[in-house]
Amino acid sequence: MRIAVLAGGLSTERDVSISSGSKIAQALRSKGHQVVLIDVYMGYEQPECDIDSLFESNYDFTDGAVISCEEPDIEAVRKSRKNQSDVYFGDHVLDICRAADITFLGLHGGEGEDGTVQAALTLNGIRYTGSDHLGAAIAMHKGVTKGILVNSHVPTPASRLCKREFMSKNYIDSWSSFPCVVKPCSAGSSVGVQIVADRESLVAAVGASFRYDDDVLIEEYIKGREFSVGILGGKALPVIEIIPKSGWYDYANKYQSGAAEEICPADLDPVIAERMQREAERAFEVLRLKVYGRVDFLLDKHNNFYCLEANTLPGMTPVSLLPQEADAAGIPFPDLCEKIIELSLLKN
Repeated sequence: MRIAVLAGGLSTERDVSISSGSKIAQALRSKGHQVVLIDVYMGYEQPECDIDSLFESNYDFTDGAVISCEEPDIEAVRKSRKNQSDVYFGDHVLDICRAADITFLGLHGGEGEDGTVQAALTLNGIRYTGSDHLGAAIAMHKGVTKGILVNSHVPTPASRLCKREFMSKNYIDSWSSFPCVVKPCSAGSSVGVQIVADRESLVAAVGASFRYDDDVLIEEYIKGREFSVGILGGKALPVIEIIPKSGWYDYANKYQSGAAEEICPADLDPVIAERMQREAERAFEVLRLKVYGRVDFLLDKHNNFYCLEANTLPGMTPVSLLPQEADAAGIPFPDLCEKIIELSLLKN
């Protein structure tokens, strides 16, 4: 098959995406496919573009990526683009995707995960992996996700949605549970997430989170163990536990080697693991997701678990959470990438 892999983009998860895209491309090439790895924002910036030769040569815009513990400088990325157009898609990106049998989305966060790229690809007649634009948009917004989980009786921490245009200090003053967690609603990889202990810190944290998003979620803090459940074809994979070496599972702990220990299958009571898997499948369904994804949970000391959010384009390196779960289920990383393509070609 001819497969275009989209990575990069303009989100705070740009570096993570480049790493995922590079590993996806390598895995698919190892299975005999012709793969073009292209930065969705930078595009192919040479004066001439022979698309057939790009696939024949397995064009790759990067020779691998190391993820920094710091968020990328998005303004510097914008300025480095040869084509200073305000169009999101780089030169020849859509042409390359149309020439492929399918486009594998190695994007994370921002336009790559909020449904806008998916909608654009749909309108251009381009087949792509993962959820469609509606499911992606729902799951990307933590406030919308929270409302659906609550209404569907999926256990989740209590929360309050703060909108920039309706914000006031009195609104925050009515929140009474401390410590609590403050999250930008549409940022991934724990970007902008803060745990605060008192009201003064809460006011500051909400203000800081508005730097990332117009909508911010205040959420009840649940002290406990962290788990994730991958979903493939609507079915849960083995549960994985994440144990940060220090602090909590923030951006640095997620992407720096050795910063966290991951155990799969998790050391859990089988009954609890089974219940968590079923709730993950239900969350995946009610959020209208397709093909694959990942649902995150916390488990408190009383063995009550809480669904935090769903990720429609989870990290896709061999050591990312979902690939580790697939491997525990007997699905090696290259086979996982092919399975995602197979399921994506069957979706409506």
